[in-house]
Amino acid sequence: MWDFASRKALVTGGASGIGLAIARMLRESGAEVHLFDLQPGEGTLPGPFHRVDVGDPGAVAKAVAELPADLDLLVNNAGITRDRTIAKMSDDEWQAVLRTNLDGAFHTIRALAPGLRELGRGSIVNITSINGLRGKFGQANYSAAKAGLIGLTKTAARELGPRGVRVNAVAPGMVLTDMARRLPPEHLERALEETVLKQLATPEDIANTVLFLLSDAARMITGEVIRVDSGQYI
Repeated sequence: MWDFASRKALVTGGASGIGLAIARMLRESGAEVHLFDLQPGEGTLPGPFHRVDVGDPGAVAKAVAELPADLDLLVNNAGITRDRTIAKMSDDEWQAVLRTNLDGAFHTIRALAPGLRELGRGSIVNITSINGLRGKFGQANYSAAKAGLIGLTKTAARELGPRGVRVNAVAPGMVLTDMARRLPPEHLERALEETVLKQLATPEDIANTVLFLLSDAARMITGEVIRVDSGQYI
């Protein structure tokens, strides 16, 4: 469906779940794909694995310096959860989620921005969440980080757009990753009840939207947030 021959991409959090689906689809579409993650996961990866903590700005800068100079596609997917109500949430739980989910995307965009400006082209997609749009009980840290990522997306789109770089975001709802499938059945049932289409998205559904935004088919789209949630949040 997509043609990314001769293109080079970086996917953070790319060794499992949604990130792995995106990385695989990019590779199947001809791209050279690099993965940033903490663990390589299981099975064959679609490209070189770089052990990087995206919350560490020095580690990100060092790893980005080792990537191909003509890399022009970035997907910021790395994310964690530490769910707890506000009254019970520790400082460490709050900071850990913002560090990975928001700071990590900032660190990666900042490290790649000079090269993208020099190339005069590029496309960035940040994976946010519908919970960054609506808030979620027990997820103050996650919702705040994902809302912040939307603000980062729009600001980066304004700053990098004049140099030919587009920046967009995808906001999934509940996605049937391996991790989600291990949740108590009532969690999935509740999410399914919220949807309009009465089905939950797969990682490949998210990947298809990401590849659209990365592609030239979306060349006039920047600063946008596209929900892929089966109508879970309308």
